[in-house]
Amino acid sequence: MSGYESYDYLDGDLHLPRDPLTPEFNRVPPYDGGHTPAVIERAERLLAATITISLHDHPVRFPADMANTPAYNRTGRQFTAFEGLRASGLTVVFDNMMDGTATVTGNTPWQWEDVVTDLGMRQADIAHQSDVVVIRTLADIHAAHAAGRTGLVFGLEAATPIGNDLDRLDILYGLGIRQIGLAYSQSNGLGAGLSERTDFGLTDFGRAAVRRMNQLGLAIDVSHSSDRTGIDAADASDVPVFITHAGARALWDIPRLKSDDVLRAVAAGGGVIGTSAAPHTTISRDHPTHSLLSVMDHFEYCAELVGIDHVAFGPDTLYGDHVRLHTTFSSMLGAAAATTEDHPRVEYVDGLENPTESFHNIAAWLVEHGYSDDEIGKVLGGNVLRVLGEVWAG
Repeated sequence: MSGYESYDYLDGDLHLPRDPLTPEFNRVPPYDGGHTPAVIERAERLLAATITISLHDHPVRFPADMANTPAYNRTGRQFTAFEGLRASGLTVVFDNMMDGTATVTGNTPWQWEDVVTDLGMRQADIAHQSDVVVIRTLADIHAAHAAGRTGLVFGLEAATPIGNDLDRLDILYGLGIRQIGLAYSQSNGLGAGLSERTDFGLTDFGRAAVRRMNQLGLAIDVSHSSDRTGIDAADASDVPVFITHAGARALWDIPRLKSDDVLRAVAAGGGVIGTSAAPHTTISRDHPTHSLLSVMDHFEYCAELVGIDHVAFGPDTLYGDHVRLHTTFSSMLGAAAATTEDHPRVEYVDGLENPTESFHNIAAWLVEHGYSDDEIGKVLGGNVLRVLGEVWAG
């Protein structure tokens, strides 16, 4: 139902804290790509006709003062940006929820109870409106596109909450999770994270988890895994794996981005690499002030390295001050973006500030730079759809 805002179904009964939340539109000035009307018209036409998939975003509203986010998350209820999603042009968003900021019951992230609470609350809210739907199958994606709705694929950036219990993967699948990262920046029982001093790769338990994920039909993500863990996972998996949101370390040398060896390993197994836009990560020396132009440098580098069939976009945007989010949760999110190179600090990534604007600007850039309709269809969603056809059960 249009006009619905998150948790309206409660009629205010719980007296939830209502600190001002970030607006879904116009938090920052709109991006000016300098495109002609003809470029914009073709880009919007392709966006509407294509099943467009973001491999990684957080389509929720954060407090206007990001310092209030820990208290906001303790309520267990993040507010889905329904209006923003309706204007995004997206068919599907891979939504990784609170992730490493999920501190509902304490101060340590990745706790099982917190993840289950987050997953249940979000789905209870979504069930009370009809514009945004939960995606669990390929048929759901096609149905959402036909109906002009936006679908959310729920996932986790790390399998840390399963501890040493493989059956928790089955439980998460049953609760609606369809994509899981192996490790976040910090290591876990499955493998090394990208902040680990010693890259020990995928563990034996991690290999068993990869097998179980394959059996379930859970998409595997190695975005925050170490290099060796990512390569090991691509080799161990019977189906393609994803890098849902990262970039090329060859363009900007930070641990958060991926080496050519990792990019090639994922592509060699048939997988797809989603280019990210998290602030101060996918910078390039040609465009050191982080913007859409920097991000597209990483996209083109990956496309040239592994081929157009293996690239897509996972902007990793949200509704709120993403730079301040990193500061607020720095102890949990790690220092994977650290670099010794000087570069301008930005308040936001111009052109990729939130899920509403990102794919409109990406599509226009692709048109402007001479990509064909077929190539644009692949990178906006076709490549991801192909892989999901191999990975998801049913």
